[in-house]
Amino acid sequence: MSLTPRTGVVPVPEQPQRPDAGPTPDEPPTVAPAAPGEPPTVAPHGPPTVSPSATELARSAAEAAGRQLARPTIGLGDVVPAPGSVRPQPTADFVLPADAAVRVSADPAAREVAEHLAELLRPATGYPLPVTDLPTAPGALQLTLSAVAPHGAAEATSGGDEGYRLDVDVDGVRITADTATGLFHGVQTLRQLLPVAVESRTPVTERWVVAGGTIVDRPRFPYRGAMLDVARHFFAVDDVLRVIDHLARYKLNHLHLHLTDDQGWRIAVDSWPRLAAVGGRTEVGGGPGGWYTAADYRRIVGYAARRHVTVVPEVDLPGHTNAALVAYPELAPDKAAPPPYTGTEVGFSYVDPTSERTYDFVSDVLGEVAALTPGPWLHLGGDEAYKVKGAAYTGFVQRAQRVVAGLGRTVVGWHQIAPADHVEGRVLQWWGTNGDDPAVAEAVRRGARLILSPGNHAYLDMKYAPDTPIGHDWAGLIDVHRAYHWDPATHLTDVPAEAVLGLEAPLWTESVTSLAEIEFLFFPRLPALAELAWSAPSTRSWAGFRERLAGHGPRWRAAGITFHPSPEIPWPTRSAGGHLPGTAEPPNPPPLRPATPPPLRPQPVTSGTQGP
Repeated sequence: MSLTPRTGVVPVPEQPQRPDAGPTPDEPPTVAPAAPGEPPTVAPHGPPTVSPSATELARSAAEAAGRQLARPTIGLGDVVPAPGSVRPQPTADFVLPADAAVRVSADPAAREVAEHLAELLRPATGYPLPVTDLPTAPGALQLTLSAVAPHGAAEATSGGDEGYRLDVDVDGVRITADTATGLFHGVQTLRQLLPVAVESRTPVTERWVVAGGTIVDRPRFPYRGAMLDVARHFFAVDDVLRVIDHLARYKLNHLHLHLTDDQGWRIAVDSWPRLAAVGGRTEVGGGPGGWYTAADYRRIVGYAARRHVTVVPEVDLPGHTNAALVAYPELAPDKAAPPPYTGTEVGFSYVDPTSERTYDFVSDVLGEVAALTPGPWLHLGGDEAYKVKGAAYTGFVQRAQRVVAGLGRTVVGWHQIAPADHVEGRVLQWWGTNGDDPAVAEAVRRGARLILSPGNHAYLDMKYAPDTPIGHDWAGLIDVHRAYHWDPATHLTDVPAEAVLGLEAPLWTESVTSLAEIEFLFFPRLPALAELAWSAPSTRSWAGFRERLAGHGPRWRAAGITFHPSPEIPWPTRSAGGHLPGTAEPPNPPPLRPATPPPLRPQPVTSGTQGP
């Protein structure tokens, strides 16, 4: 087993540093060419025979001083993930005025994005920022769908469903896209180009300056996601919504929820009510557990949709089912209820693959979850079912896949389901640590597509360093460089790039008990993985990324986001530190505390363990 990258990203030249913006007050006048036989015209001071008054001189000096003060501190290319094309225009910086309005195409989805932009900006600016339809009047902030953009404006996007173009000049900011999703991604870029204080939840005295120029951008991969395990430890709805905001900030577009496991069942199922009422009352370490009602889950799904994030629900089968067996012993091979489980071992539980009652359960549960989930994916799990072997395992997976297909959804499963027969559109989520996987390569040849989640690069529950107070190290330590330095398109042997849908960063929660701990393990690695998923290799390098990422430390602090001040990143002094146990806590987030779960069972990486 090798824990080093098989293929790295070749460094490329960085985007040039943005020169200081704005004209200087001592610039000489511009002399326009004269027609033959006529004297030259001098601009911008008017006819040479008229001297400016003292009032005009004072006003000109004040305007020049204002331009100097308004120079942006954030360059057009300082965005994470790295944009596809950046063309700075230093003389075209924009200052958001107090009477600014947001103008938007007359489309309900586009208007929702405009409202989101206004909601992002109002708290810190204190400006009213009304939202109105185009073309009532030009506005300082303008969001336009390409189909109704002025002729030539859609040079534009050519970015498909998620691409956008952002233009900044002295008159305003214009975001153009083919879809509301593209507009939303453009809004996230604009958010990063505004001063750090835009993250404040209370009004701040600030000149809201945006660097002039043009960004044209689109994603590399269509699937860019993260996974939150809410089964090992339960997380309330508001915590999940906060996670969705973190994904949207960095243009990640899928949230995979690991809803069921040995330690707890986290979603109510009307036809099998004891799953939540009994199976949901436990978690690792003996805590109270919990579950989502249908209304809770709809709230999560709806909130995600408004941020252009698709929820991917996972019901893990046929293993990882102890909580279900506690609730319904009839599903167990011996028809006896096991005791509730609050430890962290894996591979001991499974539903009876020979019982028709098991398939009634599978059909009912997946049907209800699909009815609550508008996205195209249903995740079957399929990992670590060590006691269901050979034909019994593949037969179960094949029947479960047919259930998903019959619901009109696309099957997703951990890569252990690879030997099962292929169904149209099937997606395997690969979490190995060795890039040579013949079974997965064979499944791809039969039509499967892949989501890459290599345990030694993308698993956010791995520790940063040996002294990280929470997390695991079975797949190795993952610092920011390791999270950044691999290429999903070439990571697996004998798998063509076109078979890779994208990547996902899982966070298993055996040792994670609070939102602050989720954030601590997310940041700063989540933006690194987001850049791999969004940005073309030609636009990124480690040297450039670490410099751009450093500027996000102050943003996270201003937004009250807990983060690990990784020593690899040249954080501004005020941003680094204050986030680890034993040091002063940041002003807004709750304190991070080391978790003390039951001891983990040592297992070789080749055994197929995901989290423990």
